[in-house]
Amino acid sequence: MIKTMNFDYSPAEHEAEKASNSYLMSLVAVIAGLPLPIINLAATLIFYLGNRKGTYFVRWHCTQALLSQFSLLAMNSVGFWWTIGIIFQNATLDSGYISYMITIFLFNATEFIATMYTAIKTRKGIHVEWWIYGGLTNLICKP
Repeated sequence: MIKTMNFDYSPAEHEAEKASNSYLMSLVAVIAGLPLPIINLAATLIFYLGNRKGTYFVRWHCTQALLSQFSLLAMNSVGFWWTIGIIFQNATLDSGYISYMITIFLFNATEFIATMYTAIKTRKGIHVEWWIYGGLTNLICKP
């Protein structure tokens, strides 16, 4: 799922810090706005927009962090609105809902752990590519 490698050059201290902070933004947003799935994306998008003119290392990691938030937004939004529908429309809990909520929990937990790992490695100047998002980031972000 995660591939670590060295970048073509060794990023400077400030570059590694900014790249690491792009991942930490989503973690801080999770704590601040847990029930609202859009908060994570907004925080990561704002950080991305602030650093889109930075060095390639910083831009690349800001882009990967942003792409990962789009899939989380989609999955968490479905779960959020399904839960709202159950609460306010007196819908019944069924096995489909419970299965989806377990899937969302596992997906979010995996993304949380991967984000922590990536933030730590990136802070050390190690380039970390996620399985799907790394390839997409390579297509979007050019040196």
